[in-house]
Amino acid sequence: MIATSMNQHAMKPASTVLDDDRVREVSLARRLMSRPEFGALAGAVLVFMIFGLSAGGSGMFSAEGIVNWSTVAAYLGVLAVGAALLMIAGEFDLSVGSMIGFGGMLLAIPALYWGWPIWLSALFAFGVALSLGWLNGWLVVRTGLPSFIVTLAFFFILRGLSLAVSVIFTGKTILSTNGDLVLRDMIANDPLVSLLFHGYTLTWLFDALAHAGLLAARDDGTALAIGLPKVVLWWLALTGVGAFVLSRTRVGNWIQAVGGDANAAKNVGIPVARVKIGLFMLMAFCSTVFAILQVADAGSAAADRGLQKEFEAIIAAVIGGCLLTGGYGSVVGAAFGALIFGMVQIGIGYTSIDNNWYRVFLGLMLLIAVIFNNYVRKRFALGKR
Repeated sequence: MIATSMNQHAMKPASTVLDDDRVREVSLARRLMSRPEFGALAGAVLVFMIFGLSAGGSGMFSAEGIVNWSTVAAYLGVLAVGAALLMIAGEFDLSVGSMIGFGGMLLAIPALYWGWPIWLSALFAFGVALSLGWLNGWLVVRTGLPSFIVTLAFFFILRGLSLAVSVIFTGKTILSTNGDLVLRDMIANDPLVSLLFHGYTLTWLFDALAHAGLLAARDDGTALAIGLPKVVLWWLALTGVGAFVLSRTRVGNWIQAVGGDANAAKNVGIPVARVKIGLFMLMAFCSTVFAILQVADAGSAAADRGLQKEFEAIIAAVIGGCLLTGGYGSVVGAAFGALIFGMVQIGIGYTSIDNNWYRVFLGLMLLIAVIFNNYVRKRFALGKR
């Protein structure tokens, strides 16, 4: 029987076998290109190649260089996770940048001026931020207004509150004392906050590699690259959880359904209001994580922190495959979009290219990503070749 089957296969015309191969090739191409993160992955590879050729010998891909641009990418990546999930659900949050500045003030003022322990100040910051995220989502759902309008209003409200509250309680808009040492020491000396937000990890591994001659070392033998910043761990953790939820859970199906057609999703029993409000709260959580990590790194809080971060997060999500109309996108793609940001922003400094071209590049990447995502959505996701 096996021989008969083999004979029958051998008797097939050559054109039939070639057609089968072409079908398999087309199917593979369709599967790859229909993935929302495909464009961002291709873009990241292209950027790696460009800087590998133009800045490969300048230290950009040394351990210190990798830590530098991965840190920039990680900060944006933390925001991109929330922005991507919110965009897939068909909504935007333009209050992200203002929430970052406000969250830093919520951490610093109680700790420096009210005598609170830093862990309690951090809980206070998260509690207020999540409440504001809930309010954002509730207003969008309750009023039916576009999230663009509601969150734009909060963009101004929170920025104004950051300035006004800091002046009322402290008389200034940048909070640090004794050369930033007090706030930084409070964070470093608190076991929980320090573990989650301050400093580096895997320092021992970097030092071991330096002793082995695999990494550049200081005079005392320790690695020139101190370790992996905590923000990178937050980025990887949030991206992993977000990708798992979106692709492997019922909540992920709800998010995509709500973004595709909220009325249809509501008619089949999906809790549209809870999904949207939860995602606005997640965005507020990501913004506060960014704020506390930034305060822990700088040792100070400033009311004007987070400028334009809402737009950068949206751009990273769009480069990562999220459609502006909702219902389609990828958290992993948004992570690649943030990686492209970090590499370009830091990588230009390793080349002879004028830094003013950075924004030009980001604008072009956004335009190309939108065109490519729409093409993929129409030609492949809808079953066209």
